[in-house]
Amino acid sequence: MSTTSEGATPGYLVWRLSTKWRVAVDRAVAPLGLTHAQYSLVASLYGMRRAGLRPSQRRLADHTGLEPLYVSKLARALETAGLLERTRDPQDPRAVQLALTEEGSEVTRRAIKVVQGLLQQLLEPLGGLDSERTREFTRDLALLLDTPLHADPEKEQP
Repeated sequence: MSTTSEGATPGYLVWRLSTKWRVAVDRAVAPLGLTHAQYSLVASLYGMRRAGLRPSQRRLADHTGLEPLYVSKLARALETAGLLERTRDPQDPRAVQLALTEEGSEVTRRAIKVVQGLLQQLLEPLGGLDSERTREFTRDLALLLDTPLHADPEKEQP
């Protein structure tokens, strides 16, 4: 463990790692005209489309963990850039469906390759993207993400 991490709490280390990752992705996808948040949106849309889905903004917000209002703002910017289309859902006129344009799909494919290279580099100390240690790390992260937080820990203390 590095000297800057000695005595650090797991929460602090998760925060530092997520910040390091966000900055690295921001820098890596900037030449493609994307931010990390926009990348999260288009990469998720790309994967969902491959699964035969055309999600609403709300469903994409749930999928990415981003706030619906923020997804709406990102989607509008990506639409202006010509990378995605926003259309009314025929089943629910209040809902807006999202889909990548042809250009959006191409930019997303390139961005995914760039981010996969970053991920390989980040996970090299664990043996790389396909190592057992990385799979275990991924399971641990998923477990922590899937564990619900209590509403307000301060109120639960006697």
